[in-house]
Amino acid sequence: MKADRGFTLIEVLVALAIVAIGMAAVLGALSSSADTVSYLRDKTFAQWVALNRIANLRLSGQMTPVGNSDGDTDFAGRNWHWRQEVTATEVPGVVRIDVKVRPSDVKAEGDNGWFTTVSGIQGDAVGIPNGYLPDWGSQLLPGQPGQALGPRSQTIGSGGTIGVLQGSPGGGTPTGGSLGGPLTLGSPETPPPSTPPPTDPQTPQDNPQ
Repeated sequence: MKADRGFTLIEVLVALAIVAIGMAAVLGALSSSADTVSYLRDKTFAQWVALNRIANLRLSGQMTPVGNSDGDTDFAGRNWHWRQEVTATEVPGVVRIDVKVRPSDVKAEGDNGWFTTVSGIQGDAVGIPNGYLPDWGSQLLPGQPGQALGPRSQTIGSGGTIGVLQGSPGGGTPTGGSLGGPLTLGSPETPPPSTPPPTDPQTPQDNPQ
């Protein structure tokens, strides 16, 4: 009878090598996924830091001077380094702001290593209104009493009147009127037709024979 034969040393080593290669591939995929999630998290935080920087400049009430500057700020329990580039535009009184952000512990030179770049504008230009008043059509909900909005007769309900628009359909000055109850804006071109009062039926006259 033949003796029982087990695995040789070479077969065991080959099996262990296959298992090691497979486990290394799985661990590499998990590590890459974790690094991707961490990078996306830091990139999102960097964008928020840049947006906050632009918002603070707009809310400061002062025009940001043209030029470059940098600094550090704390956000989400981490220190961030930002660089601000302000350039003039072709529109007078309007500047463009580019803010680049990266974690302070990420060492980079020049324009390398930034996690995000957010652009915004700031200006003191104010447009002049042209006085155009568009006709928005009917502003009533289904089943709500009232008339559709016209160029000069605009009804939002039935009842209290806000005022009368005088002038052209494109604009006017509200005068008079009162507040309270469902609101009416404007006055119609012509008064609504009134219902004639009922009349007594005519009594038939006797015809002469």
